[in-house]
Amino acid sequence: MREKAEARAVHLVRRPDGLPKEDDFAFVDLPLPPLGEGQIFVGNVFLSVDPYMREFMDAVWPLNALLEGRAIGRVLKSRHANVPEGALVFHRAGWRTHAVIDGPDARVLPPHACLSPSVFLAALGGTGLTAYVGLKHIAGLKGGETVFISSAAGGVGSMAGQIARLLGAKRVIGSAGSEEKVSFLIDEIGFDAAFNYKTGDIRTLLRRAAPDGIDVYFDNVGGAHQEAAIDVLNDGGRIAWCGAIAQYNSPDPPSAPRNLFDIVGKSLIVRGFLVRNFRHLQGEFEAFLLPHLQAGDVQSVEAVTRGFDHIVSGFIGMLEGRNVGKSMIEV
Repeated sequence: MREKAEARAVHLVRRPDGLPKEDDFAFVDLPLPPLGEGQIFVGNVFLSVDPYMREFMDAVWPLNALLEGRAIGRVLKSRHANVPEGALVFHRAGWRTHAVIDGPDARVLPPHACLSPSVFLAALGGTGLTAYVGLKHIAGLKGGETVFISSAAGGVGSMAGQIARLLGAKRVIGSAGSEEKVSFLIDEIGFDAAFNYKTGDIRTLLRRAAPDGIDVYFDNVGGAHQEAAIDVLNDGGRIAWCGAIAQYNSPDPPSAPRNLFDIVGKSLIVRGFLVRNFRHLQGEFEAFLLPHLQAGDVQSVEAVTRGFDHIVSGFIGMLEGRNVGKSMIEV
């Protein structure tokens, strides 16, 4: 007998126009299929909500169907030899309370003393891996360099600032959307400087924070932030372009930075990347970061919304910038 015959799930029922609204979604109760050979039955514990999901809502995700997303679940029943009952697993059957998934689609997670399972969606998950890959393997951050990170109080940004320090950055600068977030970056997770981009011209604010210029820009935003960074980057600087949250909710195409030719004049390198193409580095990344997490040198900064019924409001709040750290839902 299975513990639960249904899953409560969320469907997208209407394409959002700009910022999503709660009635663009619907909660549904769905029967779960019988557990087949090689499959597992999972009760979800933590669900990730991420900026990329807004972009997927315009065309990629079908209406009135199950949505995908990173999740941490507990195996309640298993018919797969390598996935034991009771194990915590990482999988992508998000936006629902329970799921039946193929065993090979789940990664059994190691138990780490004193660390919440949520860490596998935040510091040790795709969030932390994105920051690590962007700084080390895309931008090639060197010791003694100055780094600027946009949306620095978000999930990826807060990890990028801490990882930059571990990689030897001389100066770490961040932008955020409130004075409270600026204080958090400087006082709580060790940024050298930060500014509220809503209080003035971004280029001026960045130059003030980096009077000697910047060497690496970790771009989570695009738009005016990218234009300012190009202006302040030193010759030979690098941009690791991770996201463009400034444009996800806009129905209009973004205006390109007006100083793109400075990329040529300064011999800058701009490289975009998707973390899914770097999953082979997960082991290297965990070996690098885990000791620092366990020693308390690095924080897994998490914005946890409790209760599955609040997943839509938690997602919208993340897009509005109400979170500090990695946004997730505790089912």
